[in-house]
Amino acid sequence: MNFDPLAGLSGQSVQQFWNEQWSRTLQTLQQLGQPGLPGTQGMPGMPDMAQAWKAAVPEPGALPENALSLDPEKLLELQRQYLDGAKAMAEQGGAQALLAKDKRFNTESWAGNPLTAATAATYLLNSRMLMGLADAVQADDKTRNRVRFAIEQWLAAMAPSNFLALNAEAQKKAIETQGESLAQGVANLLADMRQGHVSMTDESLFTVGKNVATTEGAVVFENELFQLIEYKPLTDKVHERPFLMVPPCINKFYILDLQPDNSLIRYAVSQGHRTFVMSWRNPDESLARKTWDNYIEDGVLTGIRVAREIAGAEQINVLGFCVGGTMLSTALAVLQARHDREHGATAAPAAKAPAAKRAAGSRSAARTSTARATAPAGVPFPVASVTLLTTFIDFSDTGILDVFIDESVVRFREMQMGEGGLMKGQDLASTFSFLRPNDLVWNYVVGNYLKGETPPPFDLLYWNSDSTNLPGPYYAWYLRNLYLENKLAQPGALTVCGERIDMHQLRLPAYIYGSREDHIVPVGGSYASTQVLGGDKRFVMGASGHIAGVINPPAKKKRSYWMREDGQLPPTLKEWQAGADEYPGSWWADWSPWLAEHGGKLVAAPKQYGKGREYTAIEPAPGRYVLVKA
Repeated sequence: MNFDPLAGLSGQSVQQFWNEQWSRTLQTLQQLGQPGLPGTQGMPGMPDMAQAWKAAVPEPGALPENALSLDPEKLLELQRQYLDGAKAMAEQGGAQALLAKDKRFNTESWAGNPLTAATAATYLLNSRMLMGLADAVQADDKTRNRVRFAIEQWLAAMAPSNFLALNAEAQKKAIETQGESLAQGVANLLADMRQGHVSMTDESLFTVGKNVATTEGAVVFENELFQLIEYKPLTDKVHERPFLMVPPCINKFYILDLQPDNSLIRYAVSQGHRTFVMSWRNPDESLARKTWDNYIEDGVLTGIRVAREIAGAEQINVLGFCVGGTMLSTALAVLQARHDREHGATAAPAAKAPAAKRAAGSRSAARTSTARATAPAGVPFPVASVTLLTTFIDFSDTGILDVFIDESVVRFREMQMGEGGLMKGQDLASTFSFLRPNDLVWNYVVGNYLKGETPPPFDLLYWNSDSTNLPGPYYAWYLRNLYLENKLAQPGALTVCGERIDMHQLRLPAYIYGSREDHIVPVGGSYASTQVLGGDKRFVMGASGHIAGVINPPAKKKRSYWMREDGQLPPTLKEWQAGADEYPGSWWADWSPWLAEHGGKLVAAPKQYGKGREYTAIEPAPGRYVLVKA
């Protein structure tokens, strides 16, 4: 179908029409330059965007008060591109070509209807230009990123697909079902209002402990902050050093144990590791005054101590994921400071052997030369190795999350909850969802409410909806000292649990993983840990994002990962990538032998959970803490 919404107008009128559209686009950008977002009251099915913005951002940071300044040369080029795009839309198949590139509009229902095709194509043209204008803003990077984020949120909300009056697919389904889809959509909306969030999957099909988080184990210790789960061995022999996983307290631990075929927990157990996992309690008002120090001392350090005592091991291997990795790194720095004071500074690991030439077995040779280090004299450090998955230690590159953080935002949170209170899990979940608004917000609004559909079952999205609260003092400290002031990467800048800490003094082998498309912990942020930690380090980059990149079992034979055979860790990620090679499959296959090298000798697997009367099985895994809803 030939797209010509302006048929019958003279050439001068058409030019005037698109010039007016261009002017309105500029006005929209200037409106976005003010604090908040343009209102959309009165739009069919749409709330005021000020409310959407409030949901998207924990506490909005004001954009510049004055009109935004644009680069004149870029502005002229964008205007030319805009008018060229308008001409292309009027050509045979021009609109359809534009719609085909966007999954919201690439169906016959949209392309076959002149009105909806014109609306969607014009929306896409204006969207492209607004994003171009955001990049043309003359301002510092933080302001430009905030403008870009605001525009992305506004454009995602204003898509024609979000409105019943404009959504050709929803209209068609309503006619075909004689209105049943609309009735079901209203029912879905009411159900989601009752539960407090938009459904991303059919949550009725999942039960924690029944069809997610099913790896066999038992809770062997608990305090007010966490339960420690020990998992049943799957091998006759296990490594003598136990293995402790520290998941993020901002989410439930079972992201590491969704299904047997993609469970990192089960994989570690199957590789012969006596595996323990910390299951964080979902805070209520009784924990509303807990601090970062509490989570380090009574959380991570206690978990390390108890796992060592149960296994009767001098040393332990540990893993931290996301903020769990940040907490683990902090705890290890505290432990290092105490160990050095009580036993004297340990010797630094031996220098790496010369890099092996690329040949058969070079991967193994490079890994071994990196992993084996001279044991420190005297009392061994309690931790033999650390694995950090998508973890910030250096917060200088926090990606899109930086738009949420400035002095005024942090000060507000400190005033609001620095002395007590809860950061609600649903507010945190909304923030992360709006980082990808089309995929994680509006896609479900359209499907659930306009089309009356029930989202398909997906264990990952069920976990994503199972949010967790955070104690206010913990959260405010985290924002101030790490995200805003980046003190963890600065030697001696932080005192935690009574110890002045220095990450550079950590002298244990570290396996550091980052996901290439991670939008929460950019891969550059993960890589920055290589420049902060002491000791031998191995960095691996995996494909995909924050979760899918980490949860990538070898049996699936999906994706790929990158590493350097020479073991070099230059100052920047770009330099590292220049010498990295790509390998098909899962990074787990590289990590498993690395961890085994630090596991110690093989010993008979334990026949029972815990140890003696002091640590007995309290209840079966996954325990009761993980069942508490926010």
